[in-house]
Amino acid sequence: MTIRSKLTLQFAGIMTVILVLFSLVVYYFTSLYRQDDFYKRIFTRAQVAARHILDADEVSEKVRQQNLINFYHELPHEAIRIYRTNGELIFSKGKGDIGNSSTRLKQVIERGSLEYEQGVRQVVGIYLQDNQGEFVVFSSSVDAYSLRKLQHLKIILIVGFLGSMAVVLVAGWVFAKQAMRPFTKVVSEVEKISANDLHLRLSNAQGKDEVSNLAQTFNKMLDRLELAFEMQSTFVSNASHELRTPLTAMIGELEVALMKPRETDEYQRVLQSTLEDARLLTELSNGLLQIAQASIDPAKIKLNYLRFDELVWMAREQTLKRQPNARIDIDFANFPEDEDRLVVRGNEALLLIAVVNVLENAIKFSPNGQVAIGQIEVQDHEVLLRVQDRGLGISEEDLKHVFVPFFRAENVRNITGHGIGLPLTERILKLHKGSISVYSEISKGTEVTIMLRQAYATIPTYPKL
Repeated sequence: MTIRSKLTLQFAGIMTVILVLFSLVVYYFTSLYRQDDFYKRIFTRAQVAARHILDADEVSEKVRQQNLINFYHELPHEAIRIYRTNGELIFSKGKGDIGNSSTRLKQVIERGSLEYEQGVRQVVGIYLQDNQGEFVVFSSSVDAYSLRKLQHLKIILIVGFLGSMAVVLVAGWVFAKQAMRPFTKVVSEVEKISANDLHLRLSNAQGKDEVSNLAQTFNKMLDRLELAFEMQSTFVSNASHELRTPLTAMIGELEVALMKPRETDEYQRVLQSTLEDARLLTELSNGLLQIAQASIDPAKIKLNYLRFDELVWMAREQTLKRQPNARIDIDFANFPEDEDRLVVRGNEALLLIAVVNVLENAIKFSPNGQVAIGQIEVQDHEVLLRVQDRGLGISEEDLKHVFVPFFRAENVRNITGHGIGLPLTERILKLHKGSISVYSEISKGTEVTIMLRQAYATIPTYPKL
């Protein structure tokens, strides 16, 4: 069932309940008013009958004539009975068995008056004292006219209800269509968006209603998808280039060497060149493997408590072993009095790879002296490492893609590298709920900041190191 049909049925259901309750209330109170009003008229007729029969010997001729006139203003199907308290019937007018029960007589005598229904007939009994004794007067009638009007009211309410329901169904269908129109528009616009049209956005995203919130959320998702597709495209393009370059060089060297016999030295040169290209491919493969390992489920990674400063010094030593001519200066911006604030929780091997990558990048892009400056800073709940170089810098446009695997800025194409270090570092830090940020200016250098949460900020207690 469509939402439009559900809305129509729900709207019709609510209106049905309202109309039924309204009709019942109108009919009930109309019937109650009719009954009470007719009881008052019958009560008046009982008093008129009592004055006409019992007071005839006590009043003047003029009053007696007026009582007679009043008495003959009968109600429809009227019946009157006057009894003595011992049950003796002294006056009877009209057809119908009313008040001939001793129980009814006793009730009237005890209460002074009594109202009850006998079929469609309404009966009123009143107790009177006269100079001739004590009497009970029963007067009854059938409110035929009002009952017919009540029956007509019932028919009107039923027909009105059925007619109203027809109108409600039509109005509900139109209302549901109008209510669903923004969603229909969203669906039609979404259907136009494909992998080749990710630049398109939903138009109804400027308001503050639920549909606008949905459109805004969907547009944000499209922003992420477009960025992901762009990164994927860049990754495939750069990865293909990085992998194809050493393979092309190897194939070219081998084809040239096989064209004709060569001297031993020439073969050694070709093999040495091929070996270097093979090592380059191995580094690329290892980088891809490390990125894959850094993308696994965080729950599967073994975490331990580590001193962040010790981790940085270990990374410095490893980097210097690979590049002995480099210089790396590490200092503290604000060494904490409580050394436990330097404790982080993570996987030592992965975090070591992340820090080494940042240090090697800083050395690689630092001119001449290959100097990198690392600064450890402790904040309220985080510990940071800021690594600076005085290299070529990165343009603002290229900064958007520094975490895309195999991406390399245009101004560093002549420097050996694969564009794997920063993307791998970012994924490792995400696994540890940390972050990495890059700030750079052309010709002034680059600053990379690594942030990890202090262990005490995430876990109340941990073992002292």
